[in-house]
Amino acid sequence: MHEMSLCESILDIIEQQAREQQFAKVKTVRLEIGALSSVEPEAMRFCFDAVMQGSLAGQARLEIIDVQGQAWCMQCGHNVVIEQRYDPCPSCGGFQLQVNGGEEMRIKELEVE
Repeated sequence: MHEMSLCESILDIIEQQAREQQFAKVKTVRLEIGALSSVEPEAMRFCFDAVMQGSLAGQARLEIIDVQGQAWCMQCGHNVVIEQRYDPCPSCGGFQLQVNGGEEMRIKELEVE
């Protein structure tokens, strides 16, 4: 469950930003999680609540923005949406796909007071 260490890293970033931007409480954390990022949203929610407890984000709400997996198909020349790695191209059925989206996990926005 690497989501725990991801949440610990998120808390580090929040604490760093709180020092730099002088805020004392986080109301909402919006995360973008790509379909190909190997991050489980439900595990992320569970770990988020556990890690943020007692911190300036202890009462924060976690919002997850799903990002579709995308790839460039070398056979048909289309940018296509894929649900997981090694899926065939939904356009031509080819397997020569180069992933170009949906691998990310990042903090999109913090709502603070």
